[in-house]
Amino acid sequence: MGCLLPLLILAVAAYFAVDFGEAYFHFYQFKDAMGQEARFAGDKTDAQITTRLSALADSLQLPAGAELITVERTPARISISSDYDEVFKLPLNKEKVLHFHPSVVSRP
Repeated sequence: MGCLLPLLILAVAAYFAVDFGEAYFHFYQFKDAMGQEARFAGDKTDAQITTRLSALADSLQLPAGAELITVERTPARISISSDYDEVFKLPLNKEKVLHFHPSVVSRP
């Protein structure tokens, strides 16, 4: 019995850690794609960048709001950003909201 309780606690923690880990993994994939789009932005219009990143947000199944991409371009730099909230259901009818703000700045 002394060994089962720590194993149960570890299993429950791992179960919830998977959801949080997946959210962070998708955030880093999305941010990496933003960086790639910013590095090669000289060949693309803002609309093309927005369309490609919105499609990626959809394929990663990011929550609503992630597909709203902001592209700001000046002669010296390009900035791409987005904002979205990920909601996690926890035991006892509780929720945890994580706010993600992926953004990149690149200089041509």
